[in-house]
Amino acid sequence: MRRPPISAILLPFSLMSAGCTSDGAAAAQPSPQPSASGCRDPDTAGCVIASDKPRIREPDVPQADVKELVAGNTAFALELYRRVGAEPGNLFYSPYSVSSALAMTYAGARGETAEQMARALRFTLPEQRLHPAFNALDQALARRGEGAEGQDGKGFRLKVANALWGQVGSSFARPFLDVLAESYGAGLRVVDFAQAPEEARRIINGWVAERTEGRIKDILPEGAIQPATRLVLTNAIYFNAAWQFPFKEEATAPGDFTLADGATVSVPMMTGNAQVRYGEGEGYEALEMPYEGGELSMVLVLPSELGGFEAGLDRERLDGVLASLGSRSVTMTLPRFKFASTLDLVQPLTELGMPIAFSGLADFSGMNGQGGLFISDVLHKAFVSVNEAGTEAAAATGVVIGETSAPEPAIIHFDRPFLFFIRDHATGAILFVGRVANPSG
Repeated sequence: MRRPPISAILLPFSLMSAGCTSDGAAAAQPSPQPSASGCRDPDTAGCVIASDKPRIREPDVPQADVKELVAGNTAFALELYRRVGAEPGNLFYSPYSVSSALAMTYAGARGETAEQMARALRFTLPEQRLHPAFNALDQALARRGEGAEGQDGKGFRLKVANALWGQVGSSFARPFLDVLAESYGAGLRVVDFAQAPEEARRIINGWVAERTEGRIKDILPEGAIQPATRLVLTNAIYFNAAWQFPFKEEATAPGDFTLADGATVSVPMMTGNAQVRYGEGEGYEALEMPYEGGELSMVLVLPSELGGFEAGLDRERLDGVLASLGSRSVTMTLPRFKFASTLDLVQPLTELGMPIAFSGLADFSGMNGQGGLFISDVLHKAFVSVNEAGTEAAAATGVVIGETSAPEPAIIHFDRPFLFFIRDHATGAILFVGRVANPSG
């Protein structure tokens, strides 16, 4: 029943203006509004059918709700790390992107499926408060970095985009689509998974690349889209910021970096001195590097023994690290690095406690009013680059919804004698019976 990983299904570039991406959900039923191309037919691939609900730009959300959401998202981020970090090597991901994409999916979950998702994702707010809290957090992040520089000198960027992609001709529940429109700015574009999978894949990869400034490419492998796919929910995030105290390039020099097995490699080491926040505790040292504008920072933790620290890393431990930080004059040496990660999150999320969502027992009836849907894949890709000037990071998450117990595509050739029947559906009466032994007569 598992499908190959899929992340996003997107519309032709001519339809992807800022207004199309950010505002309005789409349905086969609600009041249609024309797309950028004027097409608003839910039965025509390439059209955008917008909900009549605009995104709520200034949600009235108590600060306590946002704080509770962030606490839950942090707990989820660390629980996910304990699972995806089990394999050695470099690792980078965006828990915010994963949480956002799965929160949109959660809006259509019901019964035990919803209960398991809430526990696994650490969603503690009731649903009618959860989605507005996500909206408030998203809107707050969108206001960060005004007037600050980016790593590349083009200006600070922190951009989040959500989108919803549905099979042409399928019907989706208005309340589900309205939630995504109001709280996530995610509109539905109708595409044809069944008849034009490669075209959809090309468009999807292009959309993700565009919203991550080219850093997340080819997120969908060949053959990723299946005819049974009915809905895909996506989140993309891009971050580009300059250090408040940049390193001097002329101070960067080769230096030894000791690997977990004791071997050493030579890498470019950046060196600098600044008044920043530094802390230490049992088994670790920590440093907080602020970005220009002072609204975001990178917290780096240097354990004395990596495996032991990771094994005990939870929200309480992280809170202890953050509490230990205090202003100090610090001379620091940091390697320059750049890498990407690709994660299939089905197994980690199953281990976190939401197995029903990936099975034929899943209840996502809130999406279409009928059920018969399950999550076939959750794919995440991320990129990070840290150098003397600052940090560039990008990530995308896709949640793929397929039909439960969907049969594989079939091919049949009537190239030998066959029978046929003409019958009445309502009564079941057989009106004609025939056999074709030689169609030439």
